[in-house]
Amino acid sequence: MMLPILDYATLDANAQREALSRPAVAERAQVVALVRETVARVRAEGDSAVLDYARRFDGGEPESLRVPLEHLDAALRSLSPIERDALQRAIDNVRRFHAAQLPTPLSVETSPGVRCERITRPIDSVGLYVPGGSAPLPSALIMSAVPSELAGCPRRILCTPAARGNPIHHSILATARLLGITEVFAVGGAQAIAAMAYGTETIPKVDKIVGPGSAWVTAAKQVVAEDAGGAALDLPAGPSEVLVIADDGANPQFVAADLLAQAEHDPLSQAILLTTCKDMAAAVRASALAQLPKLSRRDILDQSLQRSRLIVVSDLAMALRLSNDYAPEHLILQLRDARQHLPTITSAGSIFLGAWSPESMGDYCSGTNHVLPTYGYARAYSGLSVHDFLKRITVQELSPAGLRELGPTASVLAGIEGLDAHALAVDLRLAELRV
Repeated sequence: MMLPILDYATLDANAQREALSRPAVAERAQVVALVRETVARVRAEGDSAVLDYARRFDGGEPESLRVPLEHLDAALRSLSPIERDALQRAIDNVRRFHAAQLPTPLSVETSPGVRCERITRPIDSVGLYVPGGSAPLPSALIMSAVPSELAGCPRRILCTPAARGNPIHHSILATARLLGITEVFAVGGAQAIAAMAYGTETIPKVDKIVGPGSAWVTAAKQVVAEDAGGAALDLPAGPSEVLVIADDGANPQFVAADLLAQAEHDPLSQAILLTTCKDMAAAVRASALAQLPKLSRRDILDQSLQRSRLIVVSDLAMALRLSNDYAPEHLILQLRDARQHLPTITSAGSIFLGAWSPESMGDYCSGTNHVLPTYGYARAYSGLSVHDFLKRITVQELSPAGLRELGPTASVLAGIEGLDAHALAVDLRLAELRV
C-alpha cells in the first residue's frame, strides 16, 4: 500500500522497528560485494574499465572522459539570464554561510613556556561527485565546490555521469565554470569513485571524495576509504530521506508536498510522517495522492512511497524520541512554536523549522549544505562544511624554562607506561639544562 497510515501504539515491537526501517539496508551486503569488484577492476585497468562500465550502465561511453573547457564555456553562455541569476544567488548564499565557518587560529600557553597551537591547511586534492541519472543536480555541485574553494583546496576535480550516453547536462557544466572548476570528467557511479580514489590514465587521483550519490556510490566511497592507498570520504550520503513531525495545526498540503519532494529523488528514498493526530495523517495521505498525478517523476514516486510511512504517535514527546532514534537526513518540524523544540533534537542532518521552511530551500539556496548523512548516520556524522576540506594540525613549542618545569611530568608518565625511550628523550634534555 502506498503511504500506509500506522498507529504506532498498536504495533508490536517488531512491527514498530519495521515501521522505521530503511529500505536499502537489507541489500547493502550485495551492493558492497559488487562495488568491491568494480573498484578492483578500475584500479587495475584504469580508463578501459571506466569506459566499459559507461557502456554497460550509462547507455554509451562519452566522446571523451575529460570534458573540454570550451564545453563549459558554451554551457555557461547557454544559460538564460534568469537561470544564471538563480545559480549565482544560490552560490552567494552558500558562500556567505560557509565563509562564517572558517576557523580562527588557536594558540594557548598551557603551562609557562609551553605553547600549543592548532593550524589548518587545505586538503591538496579533492574529488567532487555530482549524481546524474534521471535529473541534473547543479545544486549538489554548489554544495561541495563552494566550501572547497573557501578552504583553499589547490586542486578540485568533478566527476558526473553523462545520462544515457548524452552529454552532461549544461546546467552542471555551467555551474562548474561559475565556480572555477575546469577539470571535469564524464563518469559516474562506483567507477567514478574508484577512478578518483586511485587515478587512471585520464582521471587524477585525489585525497578525499565528497558528494552525494546512490547506494552504489556510498558503498564505493566507504570501500576506497578503507584502503590507505584510496581516498577519504566525507560522510555516508545515500538515497535521500525526510522525516516530518506535524501537529494538528499543520497544513496537510505543505506536509504532503514536503514528503513528495524527497521521495521523488530515488526509488530507495524514504519519507516518514510522525503526527499526534489521526485526522492529520489521513489528510496528508489524501493530499499526497491528489498531488501525485501532477508530478513528472511518478514512476520513482510510486516506488519510494511504497517504502514511506505515515505514523500516528501518542504525543509529541514520543515523536521527538522516535525522530532522534531514526536520525533523519532532513527533519521538518511543522509544529506550533517549532523553535522551542529545537533543544530536544539530538540527531538530524538538517532541521527545518515551521510551516514556511520547506526542505527545498535547503536543497538549493538558503545557504546551508544539502550533502547530509543518511541511513541514521546523523547520530555521529554532520553535514558537509568547510571543515571537511581542511586538515587541523597541532603545533607545540617549549622554551628551555618550559621543558625544565613540565618535563618531569612527562618523564613520570612515561615511567608509568613503561616506555623508557619516551622518558629518555625528555631526561637527556633536562640533564643538558642542568649543566
